[in-house]
Amino acid sequence: MLRTAIIYVVLLVVMRLMGKRQIGEMQPFELVITLLIAELACIPMADTSIPLLYGVVSVLAIYVLHELVTLIDLKIKPLKSVISGKPSVVINKNGIDDYQLKRNNLDVSDLIESLRAAGYFSLDCIDYALYESNGTFSALPKQDYEGMQTSLPLVIIDNGKFDQKNLALTGLEQAFFEDILQREGVKSTKKVLVLTADGTGKLYLQEKGEKFRTLRVNYPAGKTW
Repeated sequence: MLRTAIIYVVLLVVMRLMGKRQIGEMQPFELVITLLIAELACIPMADTSIPLLYGVVSVLAIYVLHELVTLIDLKIKPLKSVISGKPSVVINKNGIDDYQLKRNNLDVSDLIESLRAAGYFSLDCIDYALYESNGTFSALPKQDYEGMQTSLPLVIIDNGKFDQKNLALTGLEQAFFEDILQREGVKSTKKVLVLTADGTGKLYLQEKGEKFRTLRVNYPAGKTW
């Protein structure tokens, strides 16, 4: 119990010295340091055969390394992007940047999930969106974005493949959307990065490497959702 109390106090002091960002949104190197500290603290607490001093010294050594890397991160700008990374703009005026998504091991569904969490449901209501270097998501909506998302859009095609579950929710046939793609000059479904459809008949279509476009269609039998 005494060993645990000592390690607890040391960790509390070290985490406070590392600053508020360490307990908020962390940079990649800070996450690594946090994981290391957790592992180093557990060993002397669980194994009484290991001198307690070993654990304390290891934690303090990690703190010194943290301060050194933080100093480099703040003072040497060219190395800042190497250590902490840099923001990735995943949506711009042309639509979704597929290259930036792949660089961050993300796909369209991950992006749409982040948008929904931020309160945005339509891809066309966003001018810019980016993932910060610490992993947080930020978006700049259009001025009148609230009037552009009056119905929930469903992802019909994601990276060249039809989402059969969402297709069933719309109650529409796959052939209906294939006809629309053909009219729009899309040669193959595999060339479609994303196609969404909302209940009012608004479609968001973006081919890979192309600028997005929005369409207005009438669903069969006046269907809405």
